[in-house]
Amino acid sequence: MLRRSFFPTLAGVSLIPSLHAAGERPNIIFILADDIGYGDVSCYGATKVQTPNLDKLAARGVRFTDGHACSATCTPTRYGLMTGQYPWRKKGTNILPGDAALIIEAGRTTLPSMLKSAGYETGVVGKWHLGLGAGSIDWNTEVKPGPREIGFDYSFLVPATGDRTPCVYMENQRVVGLDPKDPIKVSYSEPLTEEPTGRDRPDLLKMKYSRGHDMTIINGISRIGYMSGGKKARWVDEDMADVLAERATRFIGRMRQKPFFLYFATHDIHVPRVPHKRFQGTSQCGVRCDAIRQFDFQVGSILAALEKNKLTENTLIVLSSDNGPVVDDGYADGAVENLNGHQPAGALRGGKYSSYEGGTRVPFVVSWPQRVKAGVVSDALVCQIDLLSSFAALTGQTLPADAAPDSINVLPALLGESKKGRDHLVEHARNLAIRKGHWKLLPKEDAPNVKKKGNGNSVTELFDLSRDLSETTNVAGQNPQVVAELTAMLQRIQSTGRSR
Repeated sequence: MLRRSFFPTLAGVSLIPSLHAAGERPNIIFILADDIGYGDVSCYGATKVQTPNLDKLAARGVRFTDGHACSATCTPTRYGLMTGQYPWRKKGTNILPGDAALIIEAGRTTLPSMLKSAGYETGVVGKWHLGLGAGSIDWNTEVKPGPREIGFDYSFLVPATGDRTPCVYMENQRVVGLDPKDPIKVSYSEPLTEEPTGRDRPDLLKMKYSRGHDMTIINGISRIGYMSGGKKARWVDEDMADVLAERATRFIGRMRQKPFFLYFATHDIHVPRVPHKRFQGTSQCGVRCDAIRQFDFQVGSILAALEKNKLTENTLIVLSSDNGPVVDDGYADGAVENLNGHQPAGALRGGKYSSYEGGTRVPFVVSWPQRVKAGVVSDALVCQIDLLSSFAALTGQTLPADAAPDSINVLPALLGESKKGRDHLVEHARNLAIRKGHWKLLPKEDAPNVKKKGNGNSVTELFDLSRDLSETTNVAGQNPQVVAELTAMLQRIQSTGRSR
């Protein structure tokens, strides 16, 4: 039988001494991969692609077997880890277009603002996809609000995603390399006639699209959204990993006088997958896995920068992915045809967009050589949404009562000092599921909703993950009491507005 306590007692309570007063605050780096699944890296069982730098990180710290993203898609996950709030609680946290306004309110407590208050220099490099500005965006001026207004001292961004316009980098909220005589225009409603589209000029494409992705062509690849102007500022997809790694390591190199927090959100292995030529053909499972190799190179760049600057020992690194894997995500890049037996989600069912475990259970690694023991494998239930409360405890910060409503302090588990993580977790995809212990419930959706959207559950599903990790056998009929208790628990979490 499930325990009747809905909310764990460790919420907001540090079970280890704060390091703030002792002057031992570590540097903190959070590396967020994009679309990398539970089975996509070699330390989680992949054999067709090798990830030696990620494996090195895992070997010297804690590798979690039950670590989760905040959602099964990208924007919601990023919102959840920044705010400590389940993304499904707030409207508008769905996958955003490239011209969306910032969805995090300026001034609220966020992961970077909390660490900034603790004396950290804060920086973000990589994919943003949380919106920018407050309305119609003029890309030719400073765009605000943005990362600065939610706590980042420095930012170098891919504004949305690689497959969405605008296809430019932004540094401290201004487009990098923009020629004022060639102003940028972006539209998600009407074509901009100055630029060819993949729909009208497929002969200009070096990569065909499989669905969507048929608008403005940039670098021989058609995107979602229309764009004109800014030709000197446009990125080259093949160089993106090098550009982001260089900016991240440059930030690390500047950090000598005070502790720093770096949020490094790579674009790999999101579409369009166009790895640099030195990574092409370096795996045994096609371009998607070649992009995984490129992601691993970026991890190695971070590790090398820490070594160079003698910062390795006192730097806490968390590495994870924003959601589970997807193979065909809108481009005909051969990823499906060339998998060669590779299983992106490993033994898990589902992937990106899915309520099954493959949607949110992802690689999750923590390393801190000065504090965390090497070679630990943990089955504690942890989630990226918990970083805000956990790092607040680590740095001696007290969160306001209304902040981080769903972020639980699981610091002892993150450091490998406790086998106890979260008591429960609401998993978010197109629908909600709830985990408690070894039980996983996917509630039945209303029949009209299932028919209309094509993605709801027509029956209630209950899985015993201790016996059925792949979620193949529905045991709801044999366990009505568990179904009733988990259903009530999920309803209560939804109605109360918080779980911390």
